[in-house]
Amino acid sequence: MKPTTSTPDYASIIDAETWAFIRETESWYPPETATFSIERQREVYDAMCRAFHRGYPAGVTAEDTRLGGVPVRVYSAAGDRPVTVVYFHGGGFVVGGLHSHDDVCAEICASTGYRVVAVDYRLAPEHRHPAHFDDALAATRAVAASRSQPLVLAGDSAGGNLAASVAHATRGEGFRILGQVLVYPYLGGDMGKGSYVMHAQAPMLTLDDVLFYHDIRFGGTAGPDHDTTATPLRDTDFACLPPTLIYAAECDPLCDDGADYAAAINAAGGRARCTTEAGLVHGYLRARSRSARAADSFARITAGIAALGRGEWPEE
Repeated sequence: MKPTTSTPDYASIIDAETWAFIRETESWYPPETATFSIERQREVYDAMCRAFHRGYPAGVTAEDTRLGGVPVRVYSAAGDRPVTVVYFHGGGFVVGGLHSHDDVCAEICASTGYRVVAVDYRLAPEHRHPAHFDDALAATRAVAASRSQPLVLAGDSAGGNLAASVAHATRGEGFRILGQVLVYPYLGGDMGKGSYVMHAQAPMLTLDDVLFYHDIRFGGTAGPDHDTTATPLRDTDFACLPPTLIYAAECDPLCDDGADYAAAINAAGGRARCTTEAGLVHGYLRARSRSARAADSFARITAGIAALGRGEWPEE
C-alpha cells in the first residue's frame, strides 16, 4: 500500500504563469498520457515538443552524426570555446530524442559559447536498461576521444539520471569532466518517503507516472539494487565525482533526489549544490519563455554550465 499524506496547496504555491504553462502542456500532453500505448505516447509527446519549440538563437547551427555508434546532434556557434557539453534528454527513458530538447540545447550553446552534443540514446520498452546507459557512456567516451576538450555533462529528468550514471562510471578513465548539471533528475530515491509521497499528485508528473516508466525501463521488475548505471543515488561511493549542480522543481515527486544526491557528494568530500526552484514543476524547461520563474532558473542553469566549464564554482 502506498503511503498517503495531504496534498500541498498547489493553487497558492504555483504562480499564474506556471499554471498557464501547465494547462498549455496538458492541451498537448494530457495527464492520462501514461495510459496510452507507447506509440501514441510518443506521438503526443512529439507534437507537444513541436508546439513549444522556439527555434535556434542567431549564429547557432546543428549537424547530425554518430559518435560511438550512437546518433547525436552537435550544436556549434562561431568562436566556440574549448569545452563540450554532453546533453541527455528527458522523457522517462520512453519518449523524446534529438527533436525533443533541440531548442534547449541550441540555447545552451548560445548562452555558454560551448559546443553541445545531444545524445539520442535507445528507448524502452524496445530497449530496456542498460541500453540507454550503454549508449550514453559510449557517446560520452567517443566525444572525449574525438576532441581534446574537457566535458560538462548535463541532462534533465531521465537525462539527469544518465549524466550522473556516466559521471560515476567514468571515474578514473583519464578524460576531464569539469562538472555535471542535473535538472529535476531521477536518481533512484526511496519512493516511499519525502517528495515522492508529498508530491505524489503534483501537476505534470505524479508518483504513478514515475512507477509506470520505472516498470517499462526494467521490464516490470523491481530493477537492480545498488546499480549505479540505473540509480546513481544508491551508490556506496560518492568520492571523486565532478563538481555537481542540481536544479530541482519544488512541486515534483523527484524533488528530494537532487538534495539527497548533493548531500552524498558533499559528505564524501566533493562539491555539490542543489537549488530547489520554488513553485516550479517537472518539465519546466519548456516554460522558460512563458514563466519568469522558469526563465530565471534556466538562466541559472546556463550560467552554472558556463561556470563549471571555466573551472569555476558559480555564485548562489
